[in-house]
Amino acid sequence: MTDVTFVSRPSPNFDDRGRAVDMIVLHYTGMKSAEEALRRLCDPAARVSCHYLVDEDGTIYALAPEGKRAWHAGVGAWKGETDINARSIGVEIVNPGHEWGYRKFPARQIDMVIALIKDIKTRHGVPATRVLGHSDVAPQRKEDPGELFPWGKLAAEGLAVGRYAGDEDPSISYQDALAMLRAIGYDAPDNAHAAALVAFQRRFCPKALAQGFSPLTKAAFKWAATAMA
Repeated sequence: MTDVTFVSRPSPNFDDRGRAVDMIVLHYTGMKSAEEALRRLCDPAARVSCHYLVDEDGTIYALAPEGKRAWHAGVGAWKGETDINARSIGVEIVNPGHEWGYRKFPARQIDMVIALIKDIKTRHGVPATRVLGHSDVAPQRKEDPGELFPWGKLAAEGLAVGRYAGDEDPSISYQDALAMLRAIGYDAPDNAHAAALVAFQRRFCPKALAQGFSPLTKAAFKWAATAMA
């Protein structure tokens, strides 16, 4: 296993957790540089933080103690659970994001993300089904780490659920598909499920991104409902 070493960059932006960790949430920084992201994450006025930041060269910065509640997820929900920060480790991955020139994640960076998740799991035993993207838990507001994030590489290591690679299935009804979206874990109310649908596509089926309840998306729902159970 790749050795994990940390560069200390303490942030004051955390408080008491109050419960055990059972989730890891992956983000992209969505800023022009790693240093800009670190400054913001360590700025008391910003009131945002994370536990770890992984730079494009693979350097891992430690910002908040794992035993504390970092302020990374914001308002969100997963399987009806709403205080995501209290139960999760937040990992920021340096990438300009959709606003500043979204691009593929370097291999070295992903190697270290994988090593970091393995390291976290030795302490907290987070299951693969609970390693999530920010857009999974906050689909109305967020789109990171985005459709270019290589979930398949994490899945190959048994760390996360990968992506759907099967065929279309037009037989699934709209209502059944919506029920599956909710069963997977997404917050998808009847009057505001569009954002959750797009978040699902980014995460599990980027080939169907922005195609609505397409036959490919429906088939992916059916697959993910089992994979994430």
